[in-house]
Amino acid sequence: MGQHRRPTSRRRRSLLGPTLFTALSAVVVAAVVTGTHGLSLSDATAAGKAARSSRAAVAPAATGPASEAPAAPAPVDAPAPTDSPSAAPADSPADSPTDSASADPGSAPAATPTPSAPATPDTRGAVLGTTATAAATPEAATVGALFSGTVAAGNHFCTASVLHSPGGNLLLTAAHCLSSAGGVTFVPGYRDGSAPYGSWQVTAVHTTTGWSQKGDQDEDFAVLETAPSNGRNVEDVVGGNRLGADEPFGATVRLYGYPGDAEEPLLCTNTTGRQSTYQRVIDCPAYPSGTSGGPWINVATGDVVGAIGGYQQGGDTDDVSYSAYFDHTIAGLVSQVEGTSS
Repeated sequence: MGQHRRPTSRRRRSLLGPTLFTALSAVVVAAVVTGTHGLSLSDATAAGKAARSSRAAVAPAATGPASEAPAAPAPVDAPAPTDSPSAAPADSPADSPTDSASADPGSAPAATPTPSAPATPDTRGAVLGTTATAAATPEAATVGALFSGTVAAGNHFCTASVLHSPGGNLLLTAAHCLSSAGGVTFVPGYRDGSAPYGSWQVTAVHTTTGWSQKGDQDEDFAVLETAPSNGRNVEDVVGGNRLGADEPFGATVRLYGYPGDAEEPLLCTNTTGRQSTYQRVIDCPAYPSGTSGGPWINVATGDVVGAIGGYQQGGDTDDVSYSAYFDHTIAGLVSQVEGTSS
């Protein structure tokens, strides 16, 4: 482990700087994981998917096929939607102190859905490389929008997904999406102003030292902690996706994301390619600002193998997206957070 090494001549990514909210609390936590790759828990810097230019799309060059032996896509049960949202209430190794944002639980509890058997979208007839509104499936329920302040139409700024963990309270997104946990709310399965499963307050943001100290695009991923909502952790309600590390570049994935100017999630299925040693690339049209952090879910394994971000903070055209490659670096970060989160 250690800082990912790459040529210094790599093109710098453009930045998108939407104002999330006026008073962000700083959460900076330092820690080191044994091995050759240093990790820390810290806040990231704010942004959404990178601003676009009119440059031509880069076609991905797949290096190998995805595994042909499907596995169960989710380690826990996923729910059936309800009609009414519920309110959201509102750390590092043992030898390092940790800090996180927190808030009091919300007001009156609301009913939560009863989990049902997990399922994934039927992509057998899907045309690869086409983008459409994602159907309301159990897998799609694990994906949601991040809100700054009130959960309302037009107030979400990035995408996140539930990451399977022993505590059932972790999310995955891009590190460039947010700079602190203060005032950030996650709404899984969000559609048209509705929170069908409820909402969860983000309490801590964890990134690697490569990101927090150097803004390393090869480590543009973040693990978020959430507080229970009405006494339940987010994974208990909607299920979660296993982390997939060291999976082939040529994997076929389902790519989810919430555009900042839309109120429903997008879904595109296509095969990923290798942009560089530590970057995946995929051709999926019409993934604009707001889709940053959206998960790349391997069709064959059900594992999440990427999150929109990385090179150019996700891409400088709407039709090509990138992700930092998931290997021991993110696996170490997740293990670290699992060992310290409550």
